Amino acid sequence: MWQTIQRSILVLGLGIAGSAQAQAQTAPQPPVGLVDDPCIGAPQITPGLERYRQSLFDRSPGAKIVPPPAAEVEAYKLAQAEQVKRDWAGLCRYRADNARVAARPAAERRIVFMGDSITENWSVAHPDFFANGAINRGISGQTTPQMLVRFEADVVALRPKAVHIMAGTNDLAGNTGPTTMRDIQNNIIAMIALAKANGIRVFLASTPPAGSFSWRPGLKPAAQIIQLNDWLRGYARRVGATYLDYHAALATSDGALKRELSPDGVHPNNDGYAVMEPITRRAISLLR
Repeated sequence: MWQTIQRSILVLGLGIAGSAQAQAQTAPQPPVGLVDDPCIGAPQITPGLERYRQSLFDRSPGAKIVPPPAAEVEAYKLAQAEQVKRDWAGLCRYRADNARVAARPAAERRIVFMGDSITENWSVAHPDFFANGAINRGISGQTTPQMLVRFEADVVALRPKAVHIMAGTNDLAGNTGPTTMRDIQNNIIAMIALAKANGIRVFLASTPPAGSFSWRPGLKPAAQIIQLNDWLRGYARRVGATYLDYHAALATSDGALKRELSPDGVHPNNDGYAVMEPITRRAISLLR
């Protein structure tokens, strides 16, 4: 049972969560059509799920993972599914924070990290890494078409010097339906074009390694990830983006994520992020 709970939360992420029953009793009805605020009633993370997420990366002596109540997990999954129907791209997730960030001095919004749960969880594992002008805009479970839709609001509108794009895992898992390698590439091409058109430097990250997806039994993505990364590396060179090769640092010889660097074979743990960060720091140290 606990493995099922852990897998569900790691796979789906903790960006939006809440008690469906409580929301039905207290939250206003979701808006419909063209409105001033489309984000009224968006579900919020519950205390039990937040404690669980923090405990995953707690390295203090004697720290243990704190399992969340099963009822909160099920309510979270229902709430997330309903929210995705209303806000497929996740535009509501960072809408309020974007207004605050855009008003900050330029030094406090130097680089935006666009991605999925591997990006989102990074600031939970190592919050200090997201200081000094680094802004996390990861949303768990997202695919490249969803990121493309919110790229203007979550990246361009913040006017950063640079963007770090890490994507592809959930496309290969089929999180928003079947796709093609060309579709993934087109979405990444479009995000890079938006960045460059607005004078934003691009750091294009490799898709991290994975030998399997626990939420998609039967898929063996290792070779597809290598194929995608070969294209990412070549495209970055072609358009003047900086390619960051996390895959080489995290992968086993057969293309899986090293067991000691992940709790589930897809998401990095503290040690996994510690392996990634020197690669990132070397690249972004060149920002002026």
